[in-house]
Amino acid sequence: MTPGDADRRARDLGVLALALLALIWGYNWVVMKVGLDYVRPLPFAALRTSLSVLPLGLLLIVLRRPLRPPPVGWTMVVGLLQTTGFVGLLMWALESGGAGKTSVLTYTMPFWLLLLAWAFLGERLRGAQWLAVALALCGLVLVLEPWALQSASAGALAVAAGACWAASAVVVKRLQARREVDVLSLTTWQMLFGSLPLLLAAVLTWGDGPRWTSGFVLALVYNVSLGNALAWFLWLFALRRLSAGAAGIATLATPVIGVAAASLQLGERPSAGEAAGMALIIGALTLLTVRGLLAGRADAGATAAPGE
Repeated sequence: MTPGDADRRARDLGVLALALLALIWGYNWVVMKVGLDYVRPLPFAALRTSLSVLPLGLLLIVLRRPLRPPPVGWTMVVGLLQTTGFVGLLMWALESGGAGKTSVLTYTMPFWLLLLAWAFLGERLRGAQWLAVALALCGLVLVLEPWALQSASAGALAVAAGACWAASAVVVKRLQARREVDVLSLTTWQMLFGSLPLLLAAVLTWGDGPRWTSGFVLALVYNVSLGNALAWFLWLFALRRLSAGAAGIATLATPVIGVAAASLQLGERPSAGEAAGMALIIGALTLLTVRGLLAGRADAGATAAPGE
């Protein structure tokens, strides 16, 4: 096998991993919605995150990643935002919100990240990024329908979940600027720390507890084994074989699959305004993804030029 053949095979495997990842994460919105038929949001969030720590820890051992936690203070802040805030809010949003709509609103994360990075990291927004943010905000107005406050509550929770996710990414960027951090190790430890407040909240809102039906058990197993452990393995596998811009396509595909799966399995039908808003948000995500791919190719070309 020539080096060129090996590179193509590596890229093909990376693309396959990315496609499987998008399917797992996209369909998980339906799985979580179904799981909430048997349990309250915060207990589900607590069970999902706390049980996921074990397979992620095993993955650390198998891949020979560092078992020692990253700086504890930073990791706890990431955990509060990415696990406590993000997972807790999205589960709460899913309780009364549609799976497809919630997935799209949560994946406004990249736009909040652009704004937060501009405000706190000094990263300037370029023309296409401003356009993407404007499109996403227009889409948000159509999907949330702020003039109908009662119907907007679940959507607002989903947007808040995306904002927490974005804030955690800003904290991670700050941490990575100070020292090198293993992504899988940080993910595992922040999930451990972030699951603790969720466990406390779960105890306070436990009620009758989950109904341990086959449907709930399957939903929980899916989230723990596929949605977390396997998904993170696939993400890291793809990142080693593809550019970050190409890997970002999974971010674009996930809410699209979520909307399609919710429509097919749950019979969700967005209104005309919601559909238009979702299209604007997904279009803005597409714009950011294409811009990232083009920027990656330009950087690669600039790097390769002296060696030609």
